Amino acid sequence: MTENDIENPIMSAQAFAVLGGGKIAYVKAINSEDVHELYPQAPEMQPGMKLFALHAADGTPILVTDTREAAVANAWSNELEAVSVH
Repeated sequence: MTENDIENPIMSAQAFAVLGGGKIAYVKAINSEDVHELYPQAPEMQPGMKLFALHAADGTPILVTDTREAAVANAWSNELEAVSVH
């Protein structure tokens, strides 16, 4: 293991997919301008809105909502443990 490996650990997509045994999700604040990257079928949104995205541990988008509380509640209702990322 090199010093770079310690400073910049890398997990494969496969490792992320099994992280938390399918029971972990994360909540991330996003801007409305970023919604179409996650959900191409989403309707046009007013620019400049602060939203919250819920993702599976492997990064798969689950939903976008206007409050962090709603994202956490959705995770909980789907038996997922929600964590926040900044």
